[in-house]
Amino acid sequence: MTDDVTTNGADCGGCSLRDALDAPAAMQRREFLRAAGLVVASLGLFGGTARSAGAMVVPGTAIALKAGTGDRAEEKRYAIPTADGVAIDKDNSIIIARAAGRIYAFSLSCPHQNTALRWSADDHEFQCPKHKSHYRPDGTFIEGRATRDMDRMAIRKDANAIVVDIDTLYQQDEHPKEWGAAWVPA
Repeated sequence: MTDDVTTNGADCGGCSLRDALDAPAAMQRREFLRAAGLVVASLGLFGGTARSAGAMVVPGTAIALKAGTGDRAEEKRYAIPTADGVAIDKDNSIIIARAAGRIYAFSLSCPHQNTALRWSADDHEFQCPKHKSHYRPDGTFIEGRATRDMDRMAIRKDANAIVVDIDTLYQQDEHPKEWGAAWVPA
């Protein structure tokens, strides 16, 4: 019996799992978001501790509202947050954050290695449990292994709701102008 993956991982003999691990960017964004949502949901099923669960599920968890007239399939609508804080929509892998008079929509995954981020209300920051990266409430990088800020999603205000385009993701290092403008006033 031969092993298709060498011990150093340099040659995998066509192993699609190794290819996916070595090239996560090749994965479609929607597939990743669905997989990340399943991982987060499975934490509770497989014995996530109350402390870690409390870090993931915060008061005011975001619930997508009914689509509005003219909304596209890739848009999700949320109630406008009434106070500073964070809400997470696990089903769509979106973080809604209100801080300093602005509302942001972030990808739930850490930009370093796509681990689901947590909100620490005590420290007033986002944290990555895998490699200990820390981010401010506006998504700017503080410290850790990540090399850039959290990924923001396109967001707009519509009457008494905010609308997030889940297919438009801005990376701070690749789209600095769009990333800086991806917020709405509270």
